[in-house]
Amino acid sequence: MMTATVKVKDQSDTAAVPSRTTVRIPTASGDELEAWVYLPEGDGPYPAVVMAHGIGGIKAGGLAPFAERFREEGFAAIAFDYRNFGGSGGQPREVLSVPRQRADYSTVIGWAVEQPYIDSHQIIAWGTSFAGMHVLELAVSDTRLAAAVAQAPLTDGLAAAMMSPLKERDPPLRAGPARLHRFPIRSPTDLHPWSWKARGPVHRRHAGRPFGEKLMTPKDGTPWHDRVAARSLLSFSWRRPVRRAAAVRVPFLLVVPEADSIAPVPPALEVARKAPGAELFRTAGGHYDVYEGGASFDDVIRVELEFLHRHAKISSKI
Repeated sequence: MMTATVKVKDQSDTAAVPSRTTVRIPTASGDELEAWVYLPEGDGPYPAVVMAHGIGGIKAGGLAPFAERFREEGFAAIAFDYRNFGGSGGQPREVLSVPRQRADYSTVIGWAVEQPYIDSHQIIAWGTSFAGMHVLELAVSDTRLAAAVAQAPLTDGLAAAMMSPLKERDPPLRAGPARLHRFPIRSPTDLHPWSWKARGPVHRRHAGRPFGEKLMTPKDGTPWHDRVAARSLLSFSWRRPVRRAAAVRVPFLLVVPEADSIAPVPPALEVARKAPGAELFRTAGGHYDVYEGGASFDDVIRVELEFLHRHAKISSKI
């Protein structure tokens, strides 16, 4: 395991968010991952929740409300951007690679284990939406984990590719395998014009509830390009971690919306049935209702905290 050194920024840029520090964690490629570290009061060591976003999302767009609540309950929260996205390094920008993103999770978990204020035996992997693929794989293979949480999880890339047309570019393209040949593989740095909106189809909510775009847009003004290179579809459409559900090694909470039209529900339910020790919580509403501003956010936070408290011990020093 590579030893990760840390460069800590001045906290003046995050003064509005107490107990949050920005760190930069090097990777084997030489690029740095930017992470926000939320530490509870007290001396620790703390159990830690390592967190990342879904496809094209960045930590500034929707992860802070979860991280802040985890911190308030005595958990350290480490929310990071994948390489090529957000505040992290890496080129070309907005190109998604499943192996690189999973490696980024592993790098941050390794960094957390080395910190004296983190309980190395109580690391929880947490992921939302597309990150469900990574968290499921980590729950199978990463022996450093004590538990895992996946909300509105994508667990079957092929099922996701088959269910949704990409309507955000002209001409419209479908993500099904029969259509993948229409995505040209050009030079590594060529993004234009073959990119598409990262948040998936725009979902207008009933009774005036907010758009997914609004919920994912950073409220602190952090730039978000809201796009992923279209050729990134080739990186995940054939990946099906659902098939490894029976090999999950740790307690695993799946938060699955009743009406999710972005992350296919049947594969997530299959994971809940097959993974040893899995717990399933069905939420009202759709894919974006799990986030702050969505109809199910309060219930999701409550259930996730209950799960964390059952599977991680808070230091008596706090």
